[in-house]
Amino acid sequence: MTRAVGILGLGHYVPEKIITNTDMEKIVETSDEWITERTGIKQRHIAAPEEATSDLAYNAAVEALKDAGVAPEELDLVIVGTASSDYIFPSTACLVQARLGAKNAAAFDLAAGCSGFVYSLAVASQMVKSGLYNKILIIGAETLSRIMNWTDRNTCVLFGDGAGAAVVGEVEEGYGVLGIDMGADGNGGKFLLQPAGGSRNPASEETVAAKDHTIHMNGQEVFKFAIQIMGKTAKRALAKANMKPEELDMLFPHQANYRIITSAAKRLKLPMDKVWVNVDKYANTSAASIPIALCEAQKAGALKKGDNIILDGFGAGLTWAAIVLKWSK
Repeated sequence: MTRAVGILGLGHYVPEKIITNTDMEKIVETSDEWITERTGIKQRHIAAPEEATSDLAYNAAVEALKDAGVAPEELDLVIVGTASSDYIFPSTACLVQARLGAKNAAAFDLAAGCSGFVYSLAVASQMVKSGLYNKILIIGAETLSRIMNWTDRNTCVLFGDGAGAAVVGEVEEGYGVLGIDMGADGNGGKFLLQPAGGSRNPASEETVAAKDHTIHMNGQEVFKFAIQIMGKTAKRALAKANMKPEELDMLFPHQANYRIITSAAKRLKLPMDKVWVNVDKYANTSAASIPIALCEAQKAGALKKGDNIILDGFGAGLTWAAIVLKWSK
């Protein structure tokens, strides 16, 4: 008999340093009005020079474990969804596993761009459901500031640093994960990528000079993709959960752009008071955005046991994923 699986605890961490839109005006040719109107972003958190992705992930993980009442030794697996890992190898998950003292846990990174946390939850939930593992720590963590071109006003205003974590395990029957939808279209990979640093285009003087180790994005194409796929993947996940959009208590969308978020809400016919929005405070933190939002909502008392919620993301790859849960905490 398979088990009901859900989230046992949440945690998040954002760096102390904040760069506002007014600060951005001093870095590139832009304005607070331009950024706000097009994205809804007002500020973003930026990692300190001594902070890497694993540091942000660790801080979020400690809080999630405490919230779940789970000791590091109880973990069977650590998954980190990230596009800005400390190193190409070893994985950031291994670094976090060691620092936590999760000596009984396997560990790996998951690369699905901004969909990374939802993908991680899908993988973890099925491993627990099958009985393979009992408790899994999943983390979405990014230090995108390290791979941004700070002279490109079309991208550098969009992203921020942060981490969100969740402990996944068995929950009461009828609660937890009810429906999952995941997908990818690699044909769109060229629209959002870091061109250099891998085996296709190794580091050289030329790649560094061309700033090919930074985020390159065709914003128009990504926007068109996002406003279509967010609604589609959410509806497919809801269908798998035998649920209608009007039964949802809260939508937790990837926090990339306010216009994309409102488009997703409109496609699900949800009022904005049922949509968690914090893109104004954190900008796009990629794989960290949805778990940060979840943790924030829990701390604000906006989540109660029995609430029907949906996590809805898209990202580099291009990827997408949505998960419906009946909240069990």
